[in-house]
Amino acid sequence: MSVGVALFLLSPEPIPKTLNLRLYSPSPSRRLQLSPVCVSYSTLPFAKDRASDAGDVRRMLEDFDPTIPLPEALTPPSSWYTDPSFFALEFERVFFRGWQVVGYIEQVKSPNDFFTGRLGNVEFVVCRDASGELHAFHNVCRHHASILASGSGQRSCFECPYHGWTYGLDGQLLRATRITGIKNFNKNDFGLLPLNVASWGPFVLINVDKNMPIKQKVSSEVVGNDWLGSASQILSANGIDTSLEYVCRRKYTIECNWKVFCDNYLDGGYHVVYAHGGLASGLKLDSYTTRIYEKVSIQSCESAPAESNDLDRLGSKALYAFVYPNFMINRYGPWMDTNLALPLGPNKCQVIFDYFLDSSMLSDEEFIERSLKESETVQMEDIALCEGVQKGLESPAYCSGRYAPSIEMAMHHFHCLHHACLRDE
Repeated sequence: MSVGVALFLLSPEPIPKTLNLRLYSPSPSRRLQLSPVCVSYSTLPFAKDRASDAGDVRRMLEDFDPTIPLPEALTPPSSWYTDPSFFALEFERVFFRGWQVVGYIEQVKSPNDFFTGRLGNVEFVVCRDASGELHAFHNVCRHHASILASGSGQRSCFECPYHGWTYGLDGQLLRATRITGIKNFNKNDFGLLPLNVASWGPFVLINVDKNMPIKQKVSSEVVGNDWLGSASQILSANGIDTSLEYVCRRKYTIECNWKVFCDNYLDGGYHVVYAHGGLASGLKLDSYTTRIYEKVSIQSCESAPAESNDLDRLGSKALYAFVYPNFMINRYGPWMDTNLALPLGPNKCQVIFDYFLDSSMLSDEEFIERSLKESETVQMEDIALCEGVQKGLESPAYCSGRYAPSIEMAMHHFHCLHHACLRDE
């Protein structure tokens, strides 16, 4: 005999993350085979009405204990990957604090170059003025809030498409149209609102922290120490620099939380043999190593000898660097590619891939095409994995999991860093 049970709880008291239930038959003459049930309250109809409760977010943080040794530790609860209030806290305490990669130097290599982007609800524009100075601003007209610029390219000024207010690439308001009769107006008070901007190696970073004094351009050394810590010199010494030429960009919109993509990257090659047959054949997975730094983890793996005389895109060794919270750098053979995981919602992200290549290989179109095709195959395999994990995280069957302690050190490090940042008020 099987019994289906529908349970509804109405309580003014806070509800725990999981309810451990044991059900009993009201009739002693009928013995039911029942076992404890783990119910995630996030799946119940009224749970979404409580999602904005700060107490719920605190409990979600408390459901992960970074002090437990890795061999005994539980992974973060599924609510970290599904709850809208947790997602909002991540922007407040992670993405809106500290340095975030938004592009690469090639995009603003020359005077009057610019590119635009979005981080959460922050619209930004990065540009290089006529004198060669790098700037970043909120990409919002000071008149009636229109988005000012779009895409990328070259401009000598930014003219608002709404009412024609015009700004220099240094942010100064140059022209305010049809304001005859306006009072108490000083155009020097209506320039574009600046953001802190910096470059390190081939990358451009901004910092939107409202509590950080605006210095506009910050030195590479300062941002390197803050962003990369002691890993800065290691990455520079391993060919992550401006010597490579930019090739192309690929964008993927994935139906998963941004951390699912990062977790997949940080599992120490655990999934490679099961999900990436082509890639696995080119790597010596038993050589996989992981090193942990302050905000960076570096995984590396030797490559297997190529079976043909064709140049192998992986070279002799692959290095995979994860920079908290959402930036990944892959250096292998003549290639470098970067992955930027941008949160779009609790269960959606966009991952931007930028590809760079040794200049000596730029003329080998066949090699480039083959390499990009192989990379695309791996990305599509990863997308399928990540979207499957997200569905599992949203299922009532899953609360928390476990780490493989000999290989998932980088993933645990990521979760501990994230916990610390989210608790930092």
